[in-house]
This record gives sequence, C-alpha cells and structure tokens, in this order.
Amino acid sequence: MSGPGSGPVPGPADSGALTSLTGAAALLAPDLPAVAEQVRHAHEDPEGYVRTYADRLEDRGIGEPFPGLAWISLVDALDEHKLLAEFDWKEDADEIRCRLRGLASRPSVDPWVLFDEGETELPTHDFLKACGRHYREVGAALVVLDIESDCYPVACLRARRADELVSLAKDAGLAVWPLGV
Repeated sequence: MSGPGSGPVPGPADSGALTSLTGAAALLAPDLPAVAEQVRHAHEDPEGYVRTYADRLEDRGIGEPFPGLAWISLVDALDEHKLLAEFDWKEDADEIRCRLRGLASRPSVDPWVLFDEGETELPTHDFLKACGRHYREVGAALVVLDIESDCYPVACLRARRADELVSLAKDAGLAVWPLGV
C-alpha cells in the first residue's frame, strides 16, 4: 500500500488544503462530522494521529507522518463508516458488486439491473468504469480517491456533486477521478 517508503503521495501543506480536505470530508460524509475531524487531526497533529491510529496505519505500511497523511485519514475514516470500499487492482467482479452494495451512500435505485452479463468478466479497472457508467444512469457517481497505490478507494456520491469533489481534491494537491465518465 501507499506510504512514506512506497513513493510520494501529495499532501496538504497549508490551511487552504485543510479547508479543501474537510470540505471533501463533509461532501462525502455529510452527516458524520467525525470524518472531517479525523482529517483535521491528521493535518494539525500528524504525530498524534499516527499514535492514535497506529494499528490501522500499520496495515498500509505507514509508521510515521508524511505529507499525504490527511488524505489517507479521509480514506480510512470513510471506510470505517462504510462510505468507501477499497478494491485491489485484480478484484473479482462479484466482490466489487457485493462491497459497493454495502456502501451506506449507495443510490436508492439499484444500478445492477442495468448491467450486461458480459460486463462481469471485465478486468477490475474496466469493471469499475462500467459500474461508474451505470451509477451515473441512476444519478450517482463512483469516484476514486487516488492514494497512488495499486488499489482503488471508491466512494459514492450524487453525480451532480462529483465535479465539486474533484475540485476540492485538486485544491488540496490531491486527485479524485470519476469512474465511467
């Protein structure tokens, strides 16, 4: 996974970045201010954050603060609240489907009825793009919160808010990319 020894992960450097990061947290977890608080904690007290979440960070190979810590904290907090699913680059389509159905932010209309049988045979990245296209058809968007790793941290939000999320991430020097556009 990503971390200090596996290549650079862009990170926040100032209060403008913190504003963008907490804005992204509020957009992805509007009813859970604790998500934005974890991001704030990682940004303002990275050493304390690493101590507090050492077990969770160890799974990512992170043992000390680094510039992308607040972004990783957002990914982890969203995952903790079932607002994000992280997929390996070679994930099985059935596993992706199961975990996307488990997202608390999934659309109320089931996009799975729109899938063609052959789409489930696609490689992970292509299947996720197909998922993104079908989610858009029901007014939702799937986005990847890029942590410069070989995995896909995927979150769901209303399609009309996806550009706002991309912009907030860019303002923080990070990347979010919509699937299936």
